[in-house]
Amino acid sequence: MSLNEAEQATAVRIQAGRAWLDGDLSLPAASRGVVLFAHGSGSSRHSSRNRYVAGELRRVGMGTLLMDLLTAEEEEADARTGHLRFDIGLLARRLLAATGWLRAEADTARLPVGYFGASTGGGAALVAAAEEPEGVRAVVSRGGRPDLAGDALPRVQAPTLLIVGGRDEPVIAMNENALARLRCEKRLEIVPGATHLFEEPGTLEHVASRAADWLGRHLTRAVPAV
Repeated sequence: MSLNEAEQATAVRIQAGRAWLDGDLSLPAASRGVVLFAHGSGSSRHSSRNRYVAGELRRVGMGTLLMDLLTAEEEEADARTGHLRFDIGLLARRLLAATGWLRAEADTARLPVGYFGASTGGGAALVAAAEEPEGVRAVVSRGGRPDLAGDALPRVQAPTLLIVGGRDEPVIAMNENALARLRCEKRLEIVPGATHLFEEPGTLEHVASRAADWLGRHLTRAVPAV
């Protein structure tokens, strides 16, 4: 957590169907967009890797919303069974609920939205983006499972950056196959020497730099008036 993150972050609760989801919203002054994080298998809004990337995005003027896609009770059940972390339809619906919440809030209503997905969250982010072709401006996937987006992949219109570790060979193949099915502006970046969690020195910094560049280019300062 950065020095000022605790001061800037606002705890929020977002309704998604019958569930209430917890999140942390941080908005730098004059934000030029807001990035919604979709966490991966067995993770939460407290993921140290995603919180690091979020901090770097805020440094370049983007707001961030880190949120739990499962309730505390669901996380407890999923820790035993692992069944919910791969329910991509459920995770995507909850991302869409959070996207709708951002559009309804005064502080974020006019900010363009991007997604940053990790692991299974990458698949959920792409499914949600396919369902909101005009509402999601860009997607970044870190060590993601875009293959789990299945038939939604050809319908994604948001420019999509897939980032994979060079030593994460099974996931590289999954991302290459998904890249071939995407019809939007797209790119696959392989980070040399990185494993699935990007724990090697300098690799997570590489992810944050590429994500900031991609999202910064594709999120505009304000949504045009309608």
